[in-house]
Amino acid sequence: QVQLVESGGGLVQPGGSLRVSCAASRFTFEDFEDFYMNWVRQAPGKGLEWVSTINTNSSSTYYTDSVKGRFTISRDNAKNTLYLQMHSLKPEDTALYYCARGDYSYDVWGQGTQVTVSS
Repeated sequence: QVQLVESGGGLVQPGGSLRVSCAASRFTFEDFEDFYMNWVRQAPGKGLEWVSTINTNSSSTYYTDSVKGRFTISRDNAKNTLYLQMHSLKPEDTALYYCARGDYSYDVWGQGTQVTVSS
């Protein structure tokens, strides 16, 4: 079945940078490039928070206010991979980061990659 696998999480100091990736596979009847892709995070003890969305050809990107100017979403359709470059990380960015497929609703999710921002 369709699969999304995140990687690249880890422990980083406040002010540091990190890039997380999401590799897509087994898109049987559709192509990765046909879908909007998203990053969603969940902080410890909190609910899911939408972070960012990118459209199919990367011409439009969207961010939640708390990450604007610090995070950049991108995709490489030739590699079936989604990225989230994070700069100026803050302790409040600590969360499990998920990638998800879809525009208004998300039908496929990855298992998540943990990002911890701490000194």
